[in-house]
Amino acid sequence: MIFRKATLEDLPAIVRMLADDELGAKRERYEDPLPVEYYEAFADMEAQGGNQIIVAVEDEAVIGCLQLTIIPGLSRLGMKRSQIEGVRVDQQHRGKKIGEALIQEAIAVSRAERCSLVQLTTDKQRVDAHRFYHRLGFVSSHEGMKLNL
Repeated sequence: MIFRKATLEDLPAIVRMLADDELGAKRERYEDPLPVEYYEAFADMEAQGGNQIIVAVEDEAVIGCLQLTIIPGLSRLGMKRSQIEGVRVDQQHRGKKIGEALIQEAIAVSRAERCSLVQLTTDKQRVDAHRFYHRLGFVSSHEGMKLNL
């Protein structure tokens, strides 16, 4: 398995994984062809420095992904932090520590970018994900809030 930055050709596999669970099925549209909004979002991410999707690839197939965004800031003496989102592993490859390896890769990239903190949010319904992140050393230190626009 290797890790690399996602390319446009990876989008169908990424969207398929994003849509492949109870919550994702309600908010994603995995269709052929993919809705244009996914291509526009990918182009926006590519244009923004410090924002990428990292994919796990095995035998030339994308089997996992996550989005990693580097966030410069003024607080905490100008500390940079990274934000992990959209962590997914292909159903046929779950239970093989691919998610853990993806998170470790994101942490390594964050360190290389001189981030002092890695943060993420996970839906309150994803109890298994909570256990997974706690096992990897993440701490539930803040209460996350969102406002849909």
